[in-house]
Amino acid sequence: MNVRKIPASQITEAVKKLFMDCNYYIGDDISQALKDARENEDLQIAKDVLQQLIDNNSIAANERIPMCQDTGMAVLFVEYGDKVAVEDGSFKDAVEEGVRRAYIDGYLRKSVVSDPVFDRKNTKDNTPAIIHTEITQGDKIHITAGGKGFGSENMSAIKMLTPSAGVEGVKKFVLDTVAHAGPNPCPPMVVGVGIGGTFEKAAQLAKRATLRPINTSNPDERYAKLENELLEEINKMNIGPAGLGGKTSALGLNIETYPTHIAGMPVAVNICCHACRHKEVTI
Repeated sequence: MNVRKIPASQITEAVKKLFMDCNYYIGDDISQALKDARENEDLQIAKDVLQQLIDNNSIAANERIPMCQDTGMAVLFVEYGDKVAVEDGSFKDAVEEGVRRAYIDGYLRKSVVSDPVFDRKNTKDNTPAIIHTEITQGDKIHITAGGKGFGSENMSAIKMLTPSAGVEGVKKFVLDTVAHAGPNPCPPMVVGVGIGGTFEKAAQLAKRATLRPINTSNPDERYAKLENELLEEINKMNIGPAGLGGKTSALGLNIETYPTHIAGMPVAVNICCHACRHKEVTI
């Protein structure tokens, strides 16, 4: 079996660029959605807020500065080829060094504390990262990286529904979660929904769903229809841009699913602000 060797330094540089870029450059799908939403709004204050977001994103890109002061906690979804070997270091250490360099060299805010309850001392380099790894076939490593801000993360939720709740139970939980979030996630928001698996799998699915382009649909037409229905209902809530009212409470809603146990139906909702920072690379 031929094994491809990748220097740890190459991974570090790739991760550094991912986190700097995702904080400086808004995604094309989000950018277009903001412009479309501005044209669709009737309320002048909603139009103004959307224009301010568009202008803000343009300034961030042109000046290579963060589009938001909360540059997030580093989250990575990694598809790691089974014919890859990292040399001159470990994959995890290479990723952590990439995050460290991005947040220090890129002048991104360091938001991670070493202990969640007692000490809460800032690590001063935004490490450690959250790394989700899946072993795949091949000799490449694909990384999707996101900087997850916590104004929106704090509004996320998970619920262990029973199968009898059905699709209506799923819809109610998603809509109740978004309604409770209200203006707190800096709307217009991007909503990720994970259904299935176990408690922790549903949450991962929801987070992964926020990283899927919002101009795509779930390949299963039933879930694609549900995505559209939920997005339509959310945009009737009149939360609006910056919580000031309007038609655009959410720019997109993505659903990801996984098989689950006969006795359960876990559902998780992960909410992002409009920026929904993420970039990806194949090494």
